[in-house]
Amino acid sequence: MPIKDSQIKDSIEHYLITASRSIDKAKLEQALYNATIAKEIALQNQNLSYRAQTNMVLAKLYRELGDLKKAEEQILDAIEIQQKENDESMLAHSYIIYGSIATKLGKFDTANEVLESALVLTKKKDMKGFEGSVKLNYGLLALAKNQPELAIKHFNSGLPIIDSYGQSYNKAKLYTNKARAQLALNQPEEAKKTNDLAMQIGKEKGYSEIRSECYKLYSQIFEQKREYLTSLENLKIHQRIKDSLFSVNKEIIAQEAGAKLNLNENNVLIEELTEENIQQLKSLKLGRLTTILSIALITILSLLTLSLYKNNNLRARANELLQNKNTELILAKENAERASEAKVQFLSTITHELRTPLYAVTGLTHLLLEESPTPNQKEHLNSLKFSGEYLLSLINNILDLNKLEANKVELENTSFNLKKRINDVLIALGKSAKDRKNKLHYEFDDSIPDKLKGDPLKVSQILINLIGNSIKFTQNGDIWIRVKQINRIENKIFLNFEIEDNGVGISEKKQQTIFENFTQGSVQINRKFGGTGLGLSIVKNLLSIMDSEIKLESTLGKGSKFFFNLKFEIFEDKSTNYLTESKNIDYNILVDKHILVVEDNKINQLITRKILEKSKIICDVADNGDIAVNKVKENSFDLILMDIHMPGISGIEATKQIREFDKDIPIIALTAVTLDDNLDEFYDNGFNDIIPKPYKTEEFFTKLHKALAKKQTTS
Repeated sequence: MPIKDSQIKDSIEHYLITASRSIDKAKLEQALYNATIAKEIALQNQNLSYRAQTNMVLAKLYRELGDLKKAEEQILDAIEIQQKENDESMLAHSYIIYGSIATKLGKFDTANEVLESALVLTKKKDMKGFEGSVKLNYGLLALAKNQPELAIKHFNSGLPIIDSYGQSYNKAKLYTNKARAQLALNQPEEAKKTNDLAMQIGKEKGYSEIRSECYKLYSQIFEQKREYLTSLENLKIHQRIKDSLFSVNKEIIAQEAGAKLNLNENNVLIEELTEENIQQLKSLKLGRLTTILSIALITILSLLTLSLYKNNNLRARANELLQNKNTELILAKENAERASEAKVQFLSTITHELRTPLYAVTGLTHLLLEESPTPNQKEHLNSLKFSGEYLLSLINNILDLNKLEANKVELENTSFNLKKRINDVLIALGKSAKDRKNKLHYEFDDSIPDKLKGDPLKVSQILINLIGNSIKFTQNGDIWIRVKQINRIENKIFLNFEIEDNGVGISEKKQQTIFENFTQGSVQINRKFGGTGLGLSIVKNLLSIMDSEIKLESTLGKGSKFFFNLKFEIFEDKSTNYLTESKNIDYNILVDKHILVVEDNKINQLITRKILEKSKIICDVADNGDIAVNKVKENSFDLILMDIHMPGISGIEATKQIREFDKDIPIIALTAVTLDDNLDEFYDNGFNDIIPKPYKTEEFFTKLHKALAKKQTTS
């Protein structure tokens, strides 16, 4: 049964795609195998297009093997065929490959000429995906010509295109070469950050060559920073990977020679006959040469043995020193990990212990403010309320930072209205700005779509911290919030955010540390303006998990500008109903409802009971979980508020026991524990909802109303 043309095409494309992916992962033996089969099929079918495509892959293979002469021969053959057949799509790809080979050969004018031709064809044929590769190779050409600033410009231009098309190998290659350019400009810190991004891709995708190059760059970066031991460690890892790749390459070169012989059986027979005749002619000279070569070989081997002996002694001493240093580093790493675990545990425990008394402070303040205090008393109570809210904000910041450092923060991907989201943030911060006599100026690019997809909560948290920071350090001044579109590719949109003020500013020295934990501009600033120094650290960490970074421009005494870029999806739903009206609480539903409060802390019992009874709710109290279970068995309650940590059985265990005989009664956890890691555990064990302490009274009654209203409709 004859093979169809479509089957031949699919077969060749399969082998060529597999070969290209193997080249990216430095698996050159696999690449050679697949490229050889593809060329064999192309020769058998006498198809020039297939031959050209195979030559393109072989050119890339020879380029990675370092045989640039053969690489140039293969790609020029492919270009000649594609020009004759007017195959402009594949010709653009070939020009890009030839541009990289010509750059390595030092033929800079040729490289520039073919890359220009490639760019013209990509625009003509609307091949957006190839534009990123062209920009990348322009950057490599500039780098080869010792123009690092121009190289970085090309890399930055190509990165959004490469990223949007998921070209992970090109992205990793771009980052390593951008790091080289930054290092050439004496920017070791920026180079390290860029190299970290390349290393991450190299590890995730299994790109051995990329990882090897990254370790080499780390070595150069740490050498520039005078951290010689770290530089040596990275150079050693680079050499180990490089040696492994080199040994594989030698085997590939040997196999490649055999593979070429297998491409055409007629050529093989002719070459064998010719070789036989040549061998007969050379046999006469072989005897004389053997003696001379034997003497030379013995001399070389003697010298080599002596050299190896001396080198082995030096290597043994160096290995012993490196092993000792490695042991010290491992011990230091283990100590650091133990310290980090202890810190996480300490923060979780201490924040829980702080929340319990803070509930008493905020609860009693709320009750006292509702009992018609005198103006003097009201002023003091409002100050107490502010202090409680400030302390709660501090605790929440510590928890946020703890989660970010433990990599426990996950990004959501929901639709939202960005313009409204920022408006809400400005409304929330409006009073603070007015108190310090500041004016907020909001500039929003009208070309940005109404609905985007992303994580609105993280965006709000970033903006609250940055705008709040500007408000705090500006008095009787102006603050500008700007959002503009910088790029748009299909359903992806890239936005730039700027927060600028004309406040006190930040010195150049402090700009290097301002994003670290618990850091502010100076002790005097801390005393004058307050705060913990956690806000900017949280911003930096949040942007990091959103594949972005915070930038700062500031002049002491003149003001500061923070800016960053974010990528969002464009939400296709044309609906414009973004607002959800919050339902007013019907307090009549709460009247005469019988609620059981399970709480071991007497002060908290008193506060919760007072708040409930003010809404005409009948309240009963249980000091622990055992008493609660018995009371639910003997009495009829409309709802249970359950604390978690109590003497005897916990609130979770008490809830499990109640659910054994009552599946319907609403049970709400009223607790000071950190909820982020325990939500599933609460719901799985029978809780209907959770109210974290300390809480806002409106939120408290909203959840009570929701639970009681639901029970009323189902009963």
